[in-house]
Amino acid sequence: MQLPRVYAITDTQISGLSHADQVRLLADGGATFVQLREKNLPALNFYREAKAATEISGVRIVINDRADVALAVKAVGVHLGQDDLPPEAARTLLGDEAIIGYSTHNIVQAQAAASLPVDYIAIGPIFRTTTKANADPEVGLNGLRAVRKAIGDIPLVAIGGITPENAPAVIEAGADSVAVISGLLSGGPAAISAQFRALTELLSSRQT
Repeated sequence: MQLPRVYAITDTQISGLSHADQVRLLADGGATFVQLREKNLPALNFYREAKAATEISGVRIVINDRADVALAVKAVGVHLGQDDLPPEAARTLLGDEAIIGYSTHNIVQAQAAASLPVDYIAIGPIFRTTTKANADPEVGLNGLRAVRKAIGDIPLVAIGGITPENAPAVIEAGADSVAVISGLLSGGPAAISAQFRALTELLSSRQT
């Protein structure tokens, strides 16, 4: 698969908006691929929000952690963490056409992920981040370069502490895509579309 340069991720606590409203604003800025990330809502509430998000035209939705919700709302795929359902099981559940992403936090995990049935690998945190409690040690740009070399041509998403200021360096270090949360959502509803569009334009000419 070909990842967008900017991998948008929703967060209701940072944005103060529903997942569907965030997706609409991101889509207005040009987003066509969005991950719904939810750590607090009960399953039923998240299902309802995810269902509304998947009905927004022109945007492919990936569900964070919850393969069952991804299946129920007919999302295009799921993004799994190290403690979630194994990628092999998610592939069996969701089928060959589903997009499966997998989070890793060091080169050993990334190398192991390269042999799993996943469509892309995420590595991070690249820099210090405040959006995840008990975050793993920072990978840094040198660590990102090492992971890029170790996994070959598998699509690579960099995440953690990425801002418009440091995102170009992350792309130049080997990431195909940068996952951004606070950098897109913290400016309030009026800024989300413009911030996504501006970051995409900034990175559009960068080559890995």
